[in-house]
Amino acid sequence: MANPYLCPNCKTNRTRFNVIEQNPVSVKLDPATGDVVQQYEEGQLDMFHLPYRGSERLIQCGACGIVGEEEMYIKRAQSNPRS
Repeated sequence: MANPYLCPNCKTNRTRFNVIEQNPVSVKLDPATGDVVQQYEEGQLDMFHLPYRGSERLIQCGACGIVGEEEMYIKRAQSNPRS
């Protein structure tokens, strides 16, 4: 997080953000109850279960609440440098 952020939605917030660190857990659920039947270890997924390919970090604007990819906030700050 050594880059400045600017909210791409409200376009004014440069200081208040929530950093969301994602820690995906792969599970198999019982379709009737929703109970966890199996929790997969990393690299042990069955052939029908795709691994998580999303971002490790998301950012939420502390002013308007929008959640998005960190790169989106960095690019907005780069395209609108602070004077």
